[in-house]
Amino acid sequence: MTGTKAAKVPRAAYERELLRLQTELVKLQEWVRAEGARLVVVFEGRDAAGKGGTIKRVAEHLNPRVARIAALPTPSERQRTQWYFQRYVEHLPAAGEIVLFDRSWYNRAGVEHVMGFCTKEEHQRFLRQCPIFERMLVEDGILLRKYWFSVSDTEQQERFRRRLEDPLRRWKLSPMDLESITRWEAYSRAKDEMMVHTDIAEAPWFVVESDDKRRARLNMIAHLLDSVAYREVPPPVLELPPRPSSTGYERSPRDLQTYVPDHAASL
Repeated sequence: MTGTKAAKVPRAAYERELLRLQTELVKLQEWVRAEGARLVVVFEGRDAAGKGGTIKRVAEHLNPRVARIAALPTPSERQRTQWYFQRYVEHLPAAGEIVLFDRSWYNRAGVEHVMGFCTKEEHQRFLRQCPIFERMLVEDGILLRKYWFSVSDTEQQERFRRRLEDPLRRWKLSPMDLESITRWEAYSRAKDEMMVHTDIAEAPWFVVESDDKRRARLNMIAHLLDSVAYREVPPPVLELPPRPSSTGYERSPRDLQTYVPDHAASL
């Protein structure tokens, strides 16, 4: 985005367009399943940049057996001794599957590098190997899409503040998130270096301006849909069968079972 900052997307327009895009995502899912395609979508960006909320909207109406979210925890001691990309490979999709990476192998280019969780040699090795790794994925037929969510320092600070004050979102904030405030420029340099090495023709980066979360979600989903040459797959014809006549079954007495208390009745 350039020039004057765009106005926030009105809620009614946002919800209307989001529903339309989510309907198209279901069509994309059915095409992936029917064609045996493999789709990987990488979500990266600064803390509180809006990745999680976007992933939630992408996956909201999809079949979890087809589209799954990969959000890997801290590597185990055994995983630390593996080839760096190894633990991510096992989460890649098989035919007819979509995987949404909520952060990915790019942890090494960002958090691990800036926070000193990897050595300089490991970081440089990652920057050399990552383009090779991604070219291998694409050459093997995987559809790879990479999105970087860009948020301003003032907006990030405000989102952190709201998380601190909201008991429903307080869990989203970690000491490491707060540490990122003091290392803003270090993360910026790390991102720039990462882009230089990994913004390749076979798997380019697409930057999502995310100070306006609604706009970011709509823009990212619309771009993803436009980037894949999917088609609508006709659904199977289904009809509800007639309910058969009773054969004399009688329900067991209710007092033989334990029911959940009617909490709603107290409202």
